[in-house]
Amino acid sequence: MIILGIDPGLATMGFGVVKKDERGIFSALDYGVVTTSKNETLPVRLAALERGVNAVIDKYRPDEIAFEELFFTKNITTGIAVAQARGVTLLACVKKCSALYEYTPMQIKQAVTGYGKADKKQMQEVVTALLRLKSVPRPDDAADALAVALCHGFTNRFGEMFAVGNSTRGAGKNAVTGSYFRSTIKNRARANEESDSGTYFAAETEDKRSGK
Repeated sequence: MIILGIDPGLATMGFGVVKKDERGIFSALDYGVVTTSKNETLPVRLAALERGVNAVIDKYRPDEIAFEELFFTKNITTGIAVAQARGVTLLACVKKCSALYEYTPMQIKQAVTGYGKADKKQMQEVVTALLRLKSVPRPDDAADALAVALCHGFTNRFGEMFAVGNSTRGAGKNAVTGSYFRSTIKNRARANEESDSGTYFAAETEDKRSGK
């Protein structure tokens, strides 16, 4: 199964593509960001996001797509713009893949690290270890997107509980338990350590990292 994780944003949208094999072992296929210029108008930036998302989906044809939910407490103006970007991203995704899911930041941290209040450094280290990457994924938005994809990979046994638009979301009925995720992380880490399979990266992604 191929999972596309998305960290929504207007200036920078992170994406991470992971593959989950029949043994439940994860590998990274690609990760990166789609960026837009603040000098462009909002419609032009939204169009750029749509093109970027479509390019990733067309290349990897994910079976399922997972999003990080948005939360804003202060700058409502910025929040509206990012929400518009998220809407365009959702629209682009649903046109090509009907299996859309979303997770709160705490759910993602809980699923990936076993601790719902893990900091960014802890998250990045665990993502790097689980995917057996040689270095921490950069930029941060790409690492966040990989975490979203891993979160969905670990929790998809709960199926439609996390589907976008599910009426039970936010009602406390889709809370995740720490014990399950801690055991899952340990099992996945052990399986990854025992696996001899390497991680495939697209050549263009390697070029991006090496600065070519």
